[in-house]
Amino acid sequence: MIINGRTKIIGILGYPVEHSLSPQMHNAAFKYLNLDYCYVPFPVKPEELKSAIDGIRSLNISGANITIPHKETVIPLLDEISEEVKFIGAVNTIKNEGGILKGYNTDGLGFIKSLVQKKIQISNKKVLILGAGGAARAIGFYLCKEAKAVYIYNRNLERAEQLSKHLYPFKQNVFAVKKDFLNDNVSSIDIIVNTTPLGLKPGDPLPMSVSLINNKQIVCDLIYKDTPFLQKALATGCKTINGLGMLLWQGALAFEIWTGLQPPLSIMKRALLKKKK
Repeated sequence: MIINGRTKIIGILGYPVEHSLSPQMHNAAFKYLNLDYCYVPFPVKPEELKSAIDGIRSLNISGANITIPHKETVIPLLDEISEEVKFIGAVNTIKNEGGILKGYNTDGLGFIKSLVQKKIQISNKKVLILGAGGAARAIGFYLCKEAKAVYIYNRNLERAEQLSKHLYPFKQNVFAVKKDFLNDNVSSIDIIVNTTPLGLKPGDPLPMSVSLINNKQIVCDLIYKDTPFLQKALATGCKTINGLGMLLWQGALAFEIWTGLQPPLSIMKRALLKKKK
């Protein structure tokens, strides 16, 4: 890769961000299509987010991905947001159009596409979402359209209730649940999705007790490695899916927003699998 005065910079803003596989994925795509772009990780502490967003404008950075913990707090700092972001309340992609920063969210659709790729049907299924943050909002926006019911569990019940109320006007099949629900009703759930960051760091607690999981269920984790939660769930005999597919598809959608070109999916997937090893 040759950097010159015309090279367009794309970044990823998060904290921490060192674990991100996005630079390898996008730089491989840029190289394959011979595009003069470069993707760079930027570790940004929460208290420095505003100055980082101002830096996108002042440094003429072409775009960025936004990851934990900035997906919600970045919204007031942007000039425009997509209709989808207005509903979801979280941003994972920014495009700089002449100093005008517009926010998008490709997480939810990326997750759905990753399930379709695995031939997993959502229609008429009961889905349990663990967590109630930006990622839960994004996938909940799509899941509630097709699923028979969506249940949201969060250690802070109030946050789960807020999210369920946010999604309820769209479709009346979303419910905030307490821990008792997990103990008594998880066996009836078809798909379990962990949207929390639990599993990123060694020693993290599990997002829920694996003893409640049975081998007829599908367990997903948005973290793109096989977390202890997924490993223990796999040991029960159920099907497990990590977040690598979602990462690929949300990245492909973001790539199209930045460049206006069709993403080379096979190249991006190969880069992710190579880096993961």
